Amino acid sequence: MERLHLAYALVGVLGVLLAFWSSSIRRAPVSEPLLALLLGVLAGPVLGLIDLPHRQMTVFTLEASRVLLAISLMAVALRFPLPDYRSVIRPVAVLLAVAMAGMAVVSAGLSWLVLGLPVALAVLLGACLTPTDPVLASSVVSGGPAEQQLPARLRQMISGESGANDGLAFVFVVLALSVVTSGSIGGRVLEAGWAVLGAVVIGVGIGYAAGRAVTAAEAREDVDGGSLLVFTLVLGIAALGVARVAGTDGILAVFVAGLTYNAVIGNRSRASEQQLDDALTRYLVLPVFFLLGVEVPWRDWRDLGWPLAVFVFLVLLLRRLPVVLALKPALGLSWRSVVFLGWFGPIGVSALFYLTHSEGEGARDPRLWAAGSLVVVASTVVHGVTATPGRRWYAKRSLESAG
Repeated sequence: MERLHLAYALVGVLGVLLAFWSSSIRRAPVSEPLLALLLGVLAGPVLGLIDLPHRQMTVFTLEASRVLLAISLMAVALRFPLPDYRSVIRPVAVLLAVAMAGMAVVSAGLSWLVLGLPVALAVLLGACLTPTDPVLASSVVSGGPAEQQLPARLRQMISGESGANDGLAFVFVVLALSVVTSGSIGGRVLEAGWAVLGAVVIGVGIGYAAGRAVTAAEAREDVDGGSLLVFTLVLGIAALGVARVAGTDGILAVFVAGLTYNAVIGNRSRASEQQLDDALTRYLVLPVFFLLGVEVPWRDWRDLGWPLAVFVFLVLLLRRLPVVLALKPALGLSWRSVVFLGWFGPIGVSALFYLTHSEGEGARDPRLWAAGSLVVVASTVVHGVTATPGRRWYAKRSLESAG
C-alpha cells in the first residue's frame, strides 16, 4: 500500500509541475504522456521504488485506460461543433472502412513474419494495435500551437477517426479472441454485433437525454459553466457504465453519446465543454503512462531479442503511413495533409486497453503484452517527439505553397 501511495505522490507532483509549465510543454518537443512514462520507468525498473504484482498492475492499467478513454472520447466528441464533423464524414468513413482493416492486416502480418507468432495470436496483436489513440492524438491536434499551425479540417479528421476507431476496434479484438481462446466464432460474431449496435443505441439515448436536460436547465438559467464541465465528465462515465452493464462496447457508446449530446446542445455552452480536453485529459493521462513505465517487461523484451526491435520499427513505419498514402485519391487531401495524417496515428492508451482486456479474456501469452507494450512505448516517444516539429513542418509547407 505504501508503494501505491508513493505512486500517487509522484504522479501528483508531476501533474503540478506540468500545470505550472503547461504553455512551455505545449511548445517543447516532448509530451505529457512521454514525461509520465519516463517517470514510471525511473520509479519502477530503474530505482525499484514501485514493484507491484503483474496481475494487479494489469487490472489497474485496464480500468485506468478504460476511464481515460471514456473521458478523452467525450472531449473529442465535443471538441468541434457538429457541422464541422459533418464536413469530414466522407474521409473519416474511408479511414474507418478501409484504413482500419489495412492497419490490422499489416500489423498482424508483421507479427507473424517478424516475431514468428502463431497466426491467431498475430491477428489478435494486430487488432490491439489498430486503433489510433485519441489521447496521444489530442496532444497533436489540440491547444494553441495546433490551432495556429494545422487547418481545422485536418484536426477534425484526426479527432473524428481517433474517436470512432477506438470503439470499432472492439469488433476486431473480439473476433480475434475467439480464435486465440478457442471460443465459438458464432457466439463472438453475435457479441461483436451487439457490442456495436447496442453501443450506438445506448449512446444516442444517453446523449439525447443529457442534451435535452442541459437545454432545459439553461432555459431556466439553472446551470453554470463549471457545472457543465463536470457534467460532461460524468456523462462520459455514465455512458461507459451503462454500456458495460448492458454488455456492449462502452468505448464506442461514450463517443456516440458525446456526438449526440453535441448535436442537441448546438453551439450553446460550447466554451465549457471545449475546456474538457485541456482541463482533464492532459492530466488524467499521467497515471496510465506512469503505470506503463512501471510495468515495462524488460526481460520479455530481451528474450524476444532483435526481431522485436525490427517489429516495432516496421509497425511504426508501415502500419499506417503506406495505407493512408494509398487512399489519397479517396481522401481528397493534399500530399502534405496525407503525409501528416498518415504519420500521426499514434498507438497508446487504446492499445493498452485492448492488450489488458485480451489478457483478462484468456489471451495470456507473454509475447502479446511484451510486443504490444514496446510498440506503445516507442509510439509515445516517437510521436511525442515529432509532434511539434511535424506541426511546424506542415505550417512551413503551407506558407511556401501559399507564397
